Amino acid sequence: MYKLSNRSLQRLYGVDPDLVRVVKRAIELTSQDFIITEGRRTREQCCINYGKGRTIQQCSQKGVPAKYAQPNLSKVTWLNDPFASKHCTGKAIDLVPYPVDWNNLKKFHTIAVAMKQAAFELRVKIKWGGDWSSSKDYPHFEI
Repeated sequence: MYKLSNRSLQRLYGVDPDLVRVVKRAIELTSQDFIITEGRRTREQCCINYGKGRTIQQCSQKGVPAKYAQPNLSKVTWLNDPFASKHCTGKAIDLVPYPVDWNNLKKFHTIAVAMKQAAFELRVKIKWGGDWSSSKDYPHFEI
C-alpha cells in the first residue's frame, strides 16, 4: 500500500474536499504509486501555462500579461479562456506515476482505475482526462 508524500499533501491545499477524499482513497487502492503534480492553480500559474506556445499578442487578447508569452515553448493548455481551468477553482488535480514516467500510459490507466473505484465508493462523480475524445490529458482528474 502506498501513501501520499508530504509534497503531494501540500498540493491538496485549496482542492475541493470531495476530490481530496477521492485522491486519499485512491492511493490506498492503487497498485501504481503516484504523486500530485498540481492541485489548485493560482492566477499567475494560469498565466504561465497559457503563455507557453503563445505570442504576446495572443496572450494580450486573453488578458494575460505580455511577460508570460513564450512562443518558442510547446503549448500546455488548449483552453480558449486561460482562467477557465477547473484547477483555478480547486475542482481538478493532476496525478503522475511515481517514479515519474510520462510515457507509460499503462501506469496512468492503473491510477485512473483506482481513482474511479475510489470515486464510486465515495459517491463522487469524477472525469478523467484520459477518457476525453479530443486531446487527452492523462494526469488530469476533475469533479
